[in-house]
Amino acid sequence: MGHASEGGFFSRRKGTTQAVTVHALKGVSVDFHQGEYIAIMGASGSGKSTMLNLLGCLDRPTSGQYILGDKDVAQLSDDELSEVRSRYIGFIFQSYNLIQQYTVTENIQLPLTYQGSGEITEEVERRTQELARMVGLHERLDHRPNQLSGGQQQRVAIARSLINDPYIILADEATGNLDTKTSHEIMEMLGKLNDGGKTIIMVTHEDDIAEHAKRIIRMRDGQIIDDGPSPRMQALAAANGVSHT
Repeated sequence: MGHASEGGFFSRRKGTTQAVTVHALKGVSVDFHQGEYIAIMGASGSGKSTMLNLLGCLDRPTSGQYILGDKDVAQLSDDELSEVRSRYIGFIFQSYNLIQQYTVTENIQLPLTYQGSGEITEEVERRTQELARMVGLHERLDHRPNQLSGGQQQRVAIARSLINDPYIILADEATGNLDTKTSHEIMEMLGKLNDGGKTIIMVTHEDDIAEHAKRIIRMRDGQIIDDGPSPRMQALAAANGVSHT
């Protein structure tokens, strides 16, 4: 995973992981730089979801290293892992994972409950409203998930992922339950977040979704088989007379 600019935040994953006797990742060594926009692709069982779970500190590698910033994830306690997730990482899931009895406001603020007191200050309320406006839901703050469309629920999930101002956004098939138009609206939103400096790492099996990224990693049988700029970035480089080798 290389190395970000001085003082930057980056992560490095090396080695293998296994579940029971199945090696989900084998001999993987990869760098992710601060500010990248990456799509991880592969068929079911390719290891892409395991990769995302490791990056999100939801799983630990059983061998090798995962360096997140300056921390070796494999050496952290459960409490330390929870703190890393809370401070550095925002999650967006295919099934939204909203709490049905909570309002939009309460769902957006949910990650704060994992940070000590979870006190809802004026600053938290201001940021909640700011995020809701950013995702176009500022008039639905008192609604509950069953009063929202799938696209609106995913917008709540995006706002929730940003409430702690994380370095990294991890998206697991974030458009999998959405129609084509809504999917591309969500991808445009992620693109704007990346333009603003957020690192985006997403798992998808859809080529048209992956092409929104700037870098595409393809996996098969727990290994990386290809890693390079997306077609969009290749076309942009060609137009500017730059060659990727």
